[in-house]
Amino acid sequence: MANIKGGRAARKRDRQNEKARKRNAACRAKLHDAHKKLFKAADAGAKEDAEKKFKELVSGLDKAAKKGIISKNTADRKKSRAQLKLNKMAK
Repeated sequence: MANIKGGRAARKRDRQNEKARKRNAACRAKLHDAHKKLFKAADAGAKEDAEKKFKELVSGLDKAAKKGIISKNTADRKKSRAQLKLNKMAK
């Protein structure tokens, strides 16, 4: 709980912030896992699996950027790097 002067409103704001922090952390963890799975599949050479994981990652990144969990530039950078990884694998 934050050390802020105030009454009910401040305590409510603390509860809301804590819930949002947990929600955002869960979303970021999901994105991190999707990223790892994609790169693992690409390194293994499983093309179809990697393409499926890529679609999931891109979808998750777009949703997170839309909700403000990560910035749009961060989402674009991660999508670009994932696409480069897939392109290298195709060769």
